[in-house]
Amino acid sequence: MGDKGGNNHSEVTDFILVGIRVRPEFHVLLFLLFLVIYGMVLLGNLSMIGIIVTDPRLNTPMYFFLGNLSVIDLSYCTVIVPKAMANILSQKKTISFAGCVAQLFLYALFMVTEAFVLAAMAYDRFIAICNPLLYSVRMSRSVCVQLVAGSYLCGWVSSILQISVTFSMSFCASRVIDHFYCDSNPIEKISCSNIFINKLVSFSLAVLIILPTIVVIVVSYMYIVSTVLKIPSREGRKKAFSTCSSHLGVVSLLYGTVSFVYLTPPNNPELRKVASVCYILFTPMLNPLIYSLRNKDVKDAVRRILWRKKMLV
Repeated sequence: MGDKGGNNHSEVTDFILVGIRVRPEFHVLLFLLFLVIYGMVLLGNLSMIGIIVTDPRLNTPMYFFLGNLSVIDLSYCTVIVPKAMANILSQKKTISFAGCVAQLFLYALFMVTEAFVLAAMAYDRFIAICNPLLYSVRMSRSVCVQLVAGSYLCGWVSSILQISVTFSMSFCASRVIDHFYCDSNPIEKISCSNIFINKLVSFSLAVLIILPTIVVIVVSYMYIVSTVLKIPSREGRKKAFSTCSSHLGVVSLLYGTVSFVYLTPPNNPELRKVASVCYILFTPMLNPLIYSLRNKDVKDAVRRILWRKKMLV
């Protein structure tokens, strides 16, 4: 990569995160908004994990994946939001070079992992509905663990490649990142290096991640719909579709908000920040609600937990 300036990344010790531009009198309000939503993210996802771990009736592949989904949502939100909240009330709004590297690495790791876990969940529903007699074999505990481990491996490899090309650039013009967290696109804008390789790597990773996961999800649901429509009973069709509706809601929410971010015009950074808030805060907040409100097993598990607590009292 060509270096157009005199300073390189080894001389950069920190960056300045501009954050969301609001009037100073709204800083406290913005902080409280982030705090409330982040609190709901913690409460919702920790509750979902606790319910799945404590109720033996939820010891199934679907809830194993759902528990991991809650861990991932909680993790990538925690990687970004506490630092963003601290910067809202801070005058310096800085993040160390190492902190920026770590934030981008972990954020990319969990986002990519989530995409593959959602694809694994679609495959799980496909086997459960289209090949129920083989379900216990094809979705054994070891297979589920391997699918989740493979998702994390894909996320790890993707993150390594992303930070390698991003932080090999030179930063000679500015260290001000026009965002509320370290993301590759705003970091590229303050580089004085040739970013062609960065764009090529980012595009290749997007194709290698998004294309296979979407193909698995779409093909799985094509088979699921075809199988369900052949069920003669209306009640049977309704029950089969109900086991998939929550997953479809989560998939639509994630890919919808991510698409909103990357389809937002690049010359409107403030709108892109608002779009980023949608999937960094609102997606992990809404996912547990989608599963708890639309899933009978989860609602029954909550009732059993509350009943046990009532009996102990």
